[in-house]
Amino acid sequence: MKRAAVHFCYRLEASSRYKRIKGLFYDLLENPHSAVRPYFDSSMILVVLSSVFLLIFSVKHPLPTWADLFQISVVLLFTIEYLLRFWLHDDLHRLLLRHHEESELLDTQFSWGPLLREAFLSKWRFVSSPFAIIDLLAILPSYRPLRILRIFLLFRLFKLFRYTRSLGEFSQILVEKRFEFYTLAIFMGFVLFAASTAIFLFEGHRPDSDIQSIYDGFYWALVTLSTVGYGDLTPHTTEGRVVAMALIISGIGVLSFATSIIVSAFTDKMALLREHRVLGEIERGRRFTLICGYGRLGEQVAERLSRDKTPIVIVDSSEAAVEQARLQGYLALCGNATGNKLLEDLRIADRIDTLLCLTDDDVANVYLTLTARSLNPDLHIIARANRDENGPKLEIAGANRVVKPYQSIAAVAAAYVHQPVASEAMYGLIGGSQNLVIDTITIPESDLPEPLTMAQIDLSRHHLNLFGVVDHSGRTALVTAKSFDWGHLRFYFNPPADFQLQAGDVLVVFGPQHAVYRLKDGIEQNLASRSLRAAN
Repeated sequence: MKRAAVHFCYRLEASSRYKRIKGLFYDLLENPHSAVRPYFDSSMILVVLSSVFLLIFSVKHPLPTWADLFQISVVLLFTIEYLLRFWLHDDLHRLLLRHHEESELLDTQFSWGPLLREAFLSKWRFVSSPFAIIDLLAILPSYRPLRILRIFLLFRLFKLFRYTRSLGEFSQILVEKRFEFYTLAIFMGFVLFAASTAIFLFEGHRPDSDIQSIYDGFYWALVTLSTVGYGDLTPHTTEGRVVAMALIISGIGVLSFATSIIVSAFTDKMALLREHRVLGEIERGRRFTLICGYGRLGEQVAERLSRDKTPIVIVDSSEAAVEQARLQGYLALCGNATGNKLLEDLRIADRIDTLLCLTDDDVANVYLTLTARSLNPDLHIIARANRDENGPKLEIAGANRVVKPYQSIAAVAAAYVHQPVASEAMYGLIGGSQNLVIDTITIPESDLPEPLTMAQIDLSRHHLNLFGVVDHSGRTALVTAKSFDWGHLRFYFNPPADFQLQAGDVLVVFGPQHAVYRLKDGIEQNLASRSLRAAN
């Protein structure tokens, strides 16, 4: 028997199909970063609310046949989910293999007793967990032998804590304050016991009293302690009214104590809740631009990107800077992004397409670039170099582009001394005044035998000016235009009218924003009409 069990467990461990199936259900039920998990949670929330609504509706109305079938399907679904979570909780085959290999290594007799005890304790930890108990109570009352437990069907509402992250975080916060709640419960229990006993002693012997049993006394004490005061039971003796006044004062203290516990718990965890909110936004499937460093430069960059409707996330080690970013409506986190954990939480491998390292510390920018590049080799990284000698270090670390803000400002200032009019125009262009922008236009693919030329685009008709063309095609023909190497690309400065544009080339133009949009549409229409004429 042992030999057959061990052989079966080794086959499971080596089976890629078994691991794939278990990984699929793990992503569906347990993995918080899975792409399918939000859809499953949303579907289960809808199922839970629908089943509870039918339960409420059935109190006064008979349910149609389809409703009974739906309830049976819900119970079956909850049962399958419970069994799958029971299966995913641990790997029993690995537990058996570990015991077997330990007995082989130590040359001892293999015993089923310790193995079964450890397996039972492992599964019991799942069965006795709060969420597992809620799942079980949401299932059991639906079976006919246990219809008396129908009230526990309301525990299906508590299943929402499993599928809703915010509710789960709320319950986790309260769990972390369990010592304070235990203390409050002990104090509250003592007050209720003393008050219910006292009111029964003072009021129970009177024939006209509303309190005729210890249960009446406990009910009255609980209602009074909560400061609700229904008025259905009232003391008639002087002593009973004194107990009521003391209980009311005690109730104010109990409620204040409970409120302070909850407020302090949420105050301590507010940063974590905000972090989960940001991470939740990232997990929705959109791709973001990550800005690390929210100083004056980061603030300007964030403003420009948000103006262009680019989704951004801001990370800074200063709580004041992060708070300022939140006030301006950005998703922001406080933390050190030079480590792996924060970048992995931000899903830099598949949710971040561009990283801007804009801190005022070159060392931090180098470490951040190195870490991000190791986590995502395809990430586009733009890094800030505060000192000229650190620019090459950032490029070696993996930055695609290095920005030197102080050097750029110095060049603009020097140019302003000799050409103030041109510099003012450039400053207004960069500053975005009068809706002037610098933008890029990519030449799309086409099946035309002859490429477009600059003369055919006719930028002047669109009230646009050309800076130059970024060559993505790697043209080898001699071009009569000033050019220079730009990384692995080549930039042609203000090429002539006969300059031929190839698919993938990028025009760098400046002018009104609406003119840029009109030109992009005009190029596509030009290529489409020329293709149609060539086909005819």
